[in-house]
Amino acid sequence: MARQPTARQRALLSELEDLFLAEGFAQFTLDDLAGKLRCSKSTLYALAPSKEQLAVKVVAHFFKGAAEQIEARIAPLEDAREIIGEYFAGVSEYLKRASAAFMADIAEFPPARATYEMNSRAAAGRIRAFIAKGVQDGVFRDVHARLVAEMAGLIIEGIQAGLIGQRTGVSDAEAFTALSELLLDGLTSRP
Repeated sequence: MARQPTARQRALLSELEDLFLAEGFAQFTLDDLAGKLRCSKSTLYALAPSKEQLAVKVVAHFFKGAAEQIEARIAPLEDAREIIGEYFAGVSEYLKRASAAFMADIAEFPPARATYEMNSRAAAGRIRAFIAKGVQDGVFRDVHARLVAEMAGLIIEGIQAGLIGQRTGVSDAEAFTALSELLLDGLTSRP
């Protein structure tokens, strides 16, 4: 059973997250990080046994925080259209915090990329559920809702993999906003 992090460790994770979001993580050594955070390397080793595992831990912390905030944001909503709009707005807002360096470091470091991929698969699953709810509630047209949900999932995977950004020059945050607009305008029931 994993120990719960101490208050100091939680604070360090948050500081690391802010630093990584602003500057990325690949260029830092543990000595650099200890200096920037004004702590010892052994304090960092208490968080993770290596710089690489520390990077993965911080990336996971970022995405876990995003998921928790987004789920809290949509919890009181009932209308599938509002849920999808708020879900994607939350994803977009959260990803706007991430610098290009952070996103590039994630893309280039397979263990961190795997964390982003897992998060993207979870997001695609949530979108599928929201579309199904919208069709069931009559908010969305039933135009092959499962197919549309799968296509949305593939687009999310394309955003996460960096393909959408490479081909269009937009950030992940902008791509999620555009996907939201596409889904909501295309699925809404017509009077």
